[in-house]
Amino acid sequence: MPTFQSKKYPTQAAVRYRAAVQQHPFLLFGLPFIVLMVSGSFFLTPATALRYEKHDKKVTQMSKEEALNVGKNKRKVDMKEEYYVRFPTAVSVGYVLT
Repeated sequence: MPTFQSKKYPTQAAVRYRAAVQQHPFLLFGLPFIVLMVSGSFFLTPATALRYEKHDKKVTQMSKEEALNVGKNKRKVDMKEEYYVRFPTAVSVGYVLT
């Protein structure tokens, strides 16, 4: 007995299905596909909105004390110090940086 038995004669249901596909291919393949795509879009929109709202809430969450102390710890900027500290090799060699 072979592993996969093959039926030589199609069943009555298979014959009816093939005839229906030949007569109305859009109703049996196209319409279900379009319905699946549109309904999937409507179901996935709230899920993605929740995801991004959760991410925004996590990123923007800051206490009132942190918000009040944001600008207090600034250091003073000296242009000469920044220039000579950031580009020591270019200044010592004599290149002009523009």
